[in-house]
Amino acid sequence: MSRIKLQIFLSFILTVSVLIGKTYVVAESGADYSSIQEALNVGIAGDTILVKAKSEPYYEKITFPRSGDETNGHIVLMAYPYESPIIDGTNYSTGGDWPQGLVRIINKNYIKVIGFEIRNIVVSDNDIFPAGIWVYGSSKNVEILNNKIHTIHQNANNAGAHGLAVYGTHNSIPISDILIDGNEISNCKLGWSESLVLNGNVENFIVSNNIIHDNNNIAYDFIGHEGECPNPELDQARNGLVVGNIAYNIDSRGNPAYGNEASADGFYVDGGKDIIFERNLVYNCNIGFEIASEHGGKSTSGIIIRNNLIRENIVLGLAIGGYDNQRGSADNCKILNNTLYKNNTENFNWGAEILVQYYCDNNLFANNIIYAKSNIPMVKHTSNTGSDNTFNNNLYFSEGTSLWKWGANSYSDIENYKTGSTEENESIFSDPKLVDVSNDNPNLSDDSPAREKGKNFDATLVGTTDYFGNPRVVNDKVDVGAVESSIVSSIESFGEKSYNDFYLFPAYPNPFNPKTVISYHLKNSSYVKLRVYDTLGRFVETLVSKQQKAGYYTSVWNAKNVNSGVYFAVLNQGANIISTRLQLVK
Repeated sequence: MSRIKLQIFLSFILTVSVLIGKTYVVAESGADYSSIQEALNVGIAGDTILVKAKSEPYYEKITFPRSGDETNGHIVLMAYPYESPIIDGTNYSTGGDWPQGLVRIINKNYIKVIGFEIRNIVVSDNDIFPAGIWVYGSSKNVEILNNKIHTIHQNANNAGAHGLAVYGTHNSIPISDILIDGNEISNCKLGWSESLVLNGNVENFIVSNNIIHDNNNIAYDFIGHEGECPNPELDQARNGLVVGNIAYNIDSRGNPAYGNEASADGFYVDGGKDIIFERNLVYNCNIGFEIASEHGGKSTSGIIIRNNLIRENIVLGLAIGGYDNQRGSADNCKILNNTLYKNNTENFNWGAEILVQYYCDNNLFANNIIYAKSNIPMVKHTSNTGSDNTFNNNLYFSEGTSLWKWGANSYSDIENYKTGSTEENESIFSDPKLVDVSNDNPNLSDDSPAREKGKNFDATLVGTTDYFGNPRVVNDKVDVGAVESSIVSSIESFGEKSYNDFYLFPAYPNPFNPKTVISYHLKNSSYVKLRVYDTLGRFVETLVSKQQKAGYYTSVWNAKNVNSGVYFAVLNQGANIISTRLQLVK
């Protein structure tokens, strides 16, 4: 297929709405419009606006003046195929705007924004609160896909900024049915605000496959009780799924709003409720995950954190509860089947793998691997508040001196810790024999004591898939930690992706940008080739070519230098060939 034909085909697939609406092209010259806002001003439900790159960026703020609808479809604003148009805020001026930002969706429905680079709002003003993208008011059916947002800088010491913000402010009508997928937010200076935030009256959302990194405040935040919605009963981000995301290099030290305080989370729930976090990766952030409510008398509740890799964060792996006795509570939350690995990399005196703070009630901590550095608390629970919290079926290990802190006491032996805490009856202390966690492979070696030692809770709690997207429960057994490795007896059940001697798993994440993990299992020692091809059968890259023993293997494909599109990972073992489909979305 020629490049021209492929481009026409891709344009058709990505803009199905052309069947019932119009398509407009925005370009420097020779197109329907030369500015994005001009095209939006005429776009109606079902229309698609394709934006070509120019010799200079689009120096404009854009606002959607009308909605799409259920009958005719979304208004789609997207990058022209194979191009990366830039919306740039150099010399940004707020005028009378509220909210303030480069792309604004205010009280509008059925909108898609796809494939832009959004950049360069740099301000030093406590009265300005900018964002790359704002969704605001009472919108529904909005999709924000595959955008790169960067260099949103608030340099004042008593102000904020966002990369991407969703604020539900209506007293009865929520922002609902929101998809935020495949975006990258980086190099932002956010003051006292967050990289990606859902705040107030927001419900029924999916935040998936995003990458947030190198910012000076929280990566992902889900907020309630701040008064953004005037109805307190609805003032919470709720009923959401947060899956397949990555956060790294998030550090508040040097942020004018925080000074030298290291308190920025990779993933934070501050007053949200009924949200599932699964298969996410967080590393080199001040805090990996935090579940809390900053508002006294208010709670965060119904949060499930499962099948995540939380590794090598600067202070804490996971924190739950209010950070002091003036804050709110964390109730009915479940922390299941996560792998926490060598957190508190800079040895903060308040650091730990798991920190239980004020006012935690009826929370469950089970099936987790907690692998600590020497003399770093694996669990620290010293506030003497909260009740009915359960710790059990966890696997603990320390590289040197073991440490648990519970109440006023410290323990270096798991049996003494069990006695002193009256918890952890089924928990063990042993080396989990992880494969290569620092390279994002938390799989278990064949002789790991974590295999089949987890408690098989209901699927609504443990989920259906593990960190790599493989089945979470195999033969009614659950491993401890983020990865389910007990696969051998069920290989034949997977159908066309298996032979008697080997099996190729679905890649995860997929769609992805720019990395995906490709996993396979060998029953016998053999020479293996794992290669990537495009849809025309052209060779792209060799990932593995060597003799390997029987076992479970993973390979990471970093497609940063490859164009968006569909590819195939092809696994050869002798004459046998199997493949799995990959979708790279940039």
